[in-house]
Amino acid sequence: MTERDLFGFRVEIDEEATRAWYAQADEWGCDCGDCRNFLKLAHERALPAPVLELLDKLGIPPEKATYVCEMYPAEGGHVYQFSWRIAGNILGGGEKSGNSQGWGEASCLHEPYPYGAPGFPKPHFDLNFFIELPWALDEPRE
Repeated sequence: MTERDLFGFRVEIDEEATRAWYAQADEWGCDCGDCRNFLKLAHERALPAPVLELLDKLGIPPEKATYVCEMYPAEGGHVYQFSWRIAGNILGGGEKSGNSQGWGEASCLHEPYPYGAPGFPKPHFDLNFFIELPWALDEPRE
């Protein structure tokens, strides 16, 4: 396992197990407008650069999020909650509600429900974000 700092949380990551799971995983499967909007932005790599850089290091395609939810409208778009499951452990930083990053909020937490990650190796934790994203679809928001 590799120790890292993820947005103020000290974690250890089993990079091999994480890469292997995502290599066979499907992309987020909801087809509602809000989720299709997230997927379009993920495919276009229109998420904040620090998020994309970390996902790239871990071999996680952005469109293979394990949870996506539009939370509420905001001035420049919509605030989304989304996460990716990581094989490993949280070593420090607690289960804070989140650390502000200037482009959104990031946290590491334990979510027992599998959402979009059935069969994920244990131990694991979720890298969770609250980020304002624009509407990118060529259709009105539902």
